[in-house]
Order: sequence, then C-alpha cells, then structure tokens
Amino acid sequence: MLIGFDLLDRQIVDRDGEPVGKVDDVELDYDERGDAYVTGLLLGQQALGERIGGGLGRWISAVARRMSEPPGQPPIRIGYDLVAKVDSAVHLSVARELLPEPPLEGWLRAHLIGRIPGAGDA
Repeated sequence: MLIGFDLLDRQIVDRDGEPVGKVDDVELDYDERGDAYVTGLLLGQQALGERIGGGLGRWISAVARRMSEPPGQPPIRIGYDLVAKVDSAVHLSVARELLPEPPLEGWLRAHLIGRIPGAGDA
C-alpha cells in the first residue's frame, strides 16, 4: 500500500455510506523487524496542518486547536482496525455515530450555529 496514494486525502465513509471526513494524516507504528504499518487515520484541520508543516501548517494547527470544543483537543483518530476496505474511499465497519465528533464542528455549533435565531428548532 502506498500511503500517500491509497490513503491520504481519501473520503472516509461509515458502514452505511455516510461521509465521515477525509484522511488528513496517518499514524504509524513499527513491528519487531522495523517495518512500518498503519495503526490509525487522523482527521481534522489540526492533523492536516501538521502534515503540511512550515509556517502555514503551524498556523492551521494552532487555529484548529484553539477553535476546538473544548480547546486543545487532539485530532480525531480512527483505529485502522475499523477500516473494512480501501478503494476510491476508505470504508469503515462502524456507524458514524460511534465516532468522536470533529472538534471544529463542536466549536462552530456552540459559537456560531447555536447563536442563529431558530437554530435550536431544526
């Protein structure tokens, strides 16, 4: 598997085909022989910023950390054991409701969408 080609920036869908997000980075570990293998998928602007690197990447990560609810949450991690298959998308074996909410979405709901008149009536 070529991580940059087969995983990064792929759409993630749950077991029902509902979109979850995109793979912004991956988490690797090493076996006893020193070979790397994927242990998790990282989602969110903070993970993307860390992958981009440089000044722009640091800025993106800092804004994402600050705007998460509560502030300072790490990127969302989905264990690779939850991946059912990888083709043009990454298909999970679980429903979206069982996954953590993206930190930025929580912040937007609390500080922006929740303040729109009538937002709680939808």
